[in-house]
Amino acid sequence: MGGGVVTLFLCGDVMLGRGADQILAHPGDPALREAYVEDARRYVRLAESAHGPVPAPVEPSWPWGEALRVLDEAAPDVRIVNLETSVTRCDRFAPGKEIHYRMHPDNLPALSVARPDVTVLANNHVLDFGRPGLQETLDALAAAGLRTAGAGRNAGEAYTPAAVPLPGGRRLLVHALGARSSGIPPAWAATAHRPGVACLPVLSPAVAAAAVRPAGDLTVVSVHWGSNWGYRVPREQVRFAHALVDAGADVVHGHSSHHPRPLEIYRDRLILYGCGDFVDDYEGIGGQEEYRDDLRLAFLVSVEADGGRLAGLRMVPLRARRMRLEPASRADRLWLRATLDRISGGPGVRLDEDGSLSVPVRPG
Repeated sequence: MGGGVVTLFLCGDVMLGRGADQILAHPGDPALREAYVEDARRYVRLAESAHGPVPAPVEPSWPWGEALRVLDEAAPDVRIVNLETSVTRCDRFAPGKEIHYRMHPDNLPALSVARPDVTVLANNHVLDFGRPGLQETLDALAAAGLRTAGAGRNAGEAYTPAAVPLPGGRRLLVHALGARSSGIPPAWAATAHRPGVACLPVLSPAVAAAAVRPAGDLTVVSVHWGSNWGYRVPREQVRFAHALVDAGADVVHGHSSHHPRPLEIYRDRLILYGCGDFVDDYEGIGGQEEYRDDLRLAFLVSVEADGGRLAGLRMVPLRARRMRLEPASRADRLWLRATLDRISGGPGVRLDEDGSLSVPVRPG
């Protein structure tokens, strides 16, 4: 933190379960109950068929690859990730779900190596192994010293924002919320006496106002919402994002889509409607190539410490290859620049000399 500015690292979904779990030092049971894949190691083989052998076991840093260098050089004040997997040995597959993600608790160094300040859990995979799996997830993350938001042992815990201390006695509050449109079953909602997720019943201004209660702190609202594919943002999501800012949010951190969606600057605050996946085991899976979901973005968001206005936005393009993140090529960076600019309505996304993307921010 310097010059009255707080820099945040934000990214899309971090999915260290299933195939990613299988290449780490302590792979869990690979059994799956998917329509076409019954063994998580199949996802490793798909990645290898696309780009060559993947060593195993790998070091905890392997899935992050180049992203760790980016983080070391950028030195953000706060790092926020959405962990879209349960952390459990449990074998109680949640009924009625097509996909289940879990990582072995002993593989948590693969998350800790990125040093997240807040691990968001309000998503549609954290209860893939039921409430016993959620309890183990919460216990494992707490034992690893990882601060969480968006799920808990009761509603009070699930809906309470994570508070990150900042220099000068300030705090950053991170609210984490999940919408049903992302595939979160209504029964997963936390209640006064039941563990679960911080769920949004509807996307309305009244719900936004109730979710964000400013107390003079910088505020990020991390929202898991929407479908996996496509660039169109539903009108109700735009209205809800604006209502969150109107209620006091300084950054809206949207995720769930497998590729980046539009970004917007509203009232001098940044809204990311979909950050795209960041770490996963999707490499080698065909069918949606037009969206280039092999390309990933590390978002470095700078906000004014006093007031929360957007002070700068830098996006570092990466590419998934051999189940780790590598630097994106110039052609890939240009494709991302043109795509982000087009889908966001032409905010002027630039390709800078260092290879990162940026958006001009007018002085407040």
